[in-house]
Amino acid sequence: MSTTSPTLSNATHSSNSNPGGSSMNSSVNRSFFDNPKQVLESLHGITSDDFDLLAQETGKVGLSRPSLSYWKDAWRRLKKNRQAIFSLYIVVGLVLFTLVGPSIWTTPPSLQTLGRVSEAPSLSIKTVRVLAELPAWQPTLAEGVPARPTAPVPAQDLKAPSQLKLMTEASTLAVRLSWDAVPGATGYRVYRGNYAPMQGSLGLPIATLDGGNIVSIQDTFNLVPGSQHYGVVALRDDEESPNFASLEVILPEAMSLPEALKIDPKAQAGQSLEMPLRPLGSDYLGRDLLARLMSGARVSLFIGFVAPFLSILIGILVGGISGYFGGKTDAWIMRFTDFVLALPFLLFMILFKVAFGAGPGEDGIGPMLLAMVALSWTGPARLTRGQVLQLRESEFVQASRLLGAKPMYLIIRHLLPNTLGVILVSLTFAIPSAIFTEAFLSFIGMGVVPPTPSWGSMCNDGIQTFLTHPHEFIFPALLISITVLAFNLLGDGLRDALDPKMRSVS
Repeated sequence: MSTTSPTLSNATHSSNSNPGGSSMNSSVNRSFFDNPKQVLESLHGITSDDFDLLAQETGKVGLSRPSLSYWKDAWRRLKKNRQAIFSLYIVVGLVLFTLVGPSIWTTPPSLQTLGRVSEAPSLSIKTVRVLAELPAWQPTLAEGVPARPTAPVPAQDLKAPSQLKLMTEASTLAVRLSWDAVPGATGYRVYRGNYAPMQGSLGLPIATLDGGNIVSIQDTFNLVPGSQHYGVVALRDDEESPNFASLEVILPEAMSLPEALKIDPKAQAGQSLEMPLRPLGSDYLGRDLLARLMSGARVSLFIGFVAPFLSILIGILVGGISGYFGGKTDAWIMRFTDFVLALPFLLFMILFKVAFGAGPGEDGIGPMLLAMVALSWTGPARLTRGQVLQLRESEFVQASRLLGAKPMYLIIRHLLPNTLGVILVSLTFAIPSAIFTEAFLSFIGMGVVPPTPSWGSMCNDGIQTFLTHPHEFIFPALLISITVLAFNLLGDGLRDALDPKMRSVS
């Protein structure tokens, strides 16, 4: 517009200096207002296209952040936390393992198979032979042979037992041996080993018979399929003879008919039977470890969910009342909370468990649950009180109070729902704490009473055979560790997702 001003000023100056040009000046002004585009185009080279409207552009202007509710925005931020989402999947898997697993894996957790004691984990299907139940064992006594010979015979002169043989078919159920009496012997000692016996190395002593007329033995101790070597040596007043008799026995895996009928009601003696799969092995009583882990998960997760839920429910009610009313009510409630909080948690829980302990045949879940709820509500109460103290002077609370809302309505309807995010985070941290507490009390024998399985009691049973059969301890301990870690990571993710200060960060 810098070129226009001189022109207009010159025109004005010329009009002032030439009074006779007023008619021409008025005609120019009229033509400018009648058709300004044509006038400007003729004066400055501006075309009519320069006055066309620009095309409307779409898609460049929009909201920088979508309008989301508090919970939708929290879920959006939680999904960005990979650790929390992975932990959430683990928690869902544990719930399905507990609720759906027993309907898929139908082996009873209390079924004992004595022929499969402390069996290692395996994915192969085993076949065993079904044998009729053996008659009750009675040791064989040699006729005409005294238990304590009167004629003294030195130990080095005692002969080796002759006619060492099997009395019945040998199997992993039992091995019954007999031999002829040795003159002058006052007893016998029986050895068993994986290799052929030799002088000075007969194997593991499994029995000492006190009496020279006792000439038979039954071995049922920890028999495994394969080859076993037995050795029998005569004794003279507990001194062994240098001579011995040996016998190699091949032990096929077998099962008694009464035990087989528990697995297959149509089983018969003499036939082969396919044993149920044991992917995680069995415990010291021959019970399926996978089935017991599923059954134990019900107990551990039941206590882990119910105890924190009830304690937090009590805590938010107590904390809400204390924070809203304040004054003496708040002081008395908080002093009682401090008293409960000052109690030694573990010691008092053990005493509580003893006072309301489980009797014979009871599982002990009720007393433990009651003790955990009675001692765990103080943390949520203090947390809720702090939140209510911040919210009770808010505008929406004051407006509801002016409209005539009663205190309990304000607490339940307005104050407690606004503390739900903090309470939810507290719950996720309380669940693994409750699971670990139950596992620890059961591990030391103060929790769930056998034969009811729980992960803690299974660890207590497995630690006794850890050196020889570590799988009995490793699997329940692994589930406890995974569960506690998953809930802790999920709690960290929820804490970040529900924190209003994190909205600007994400």
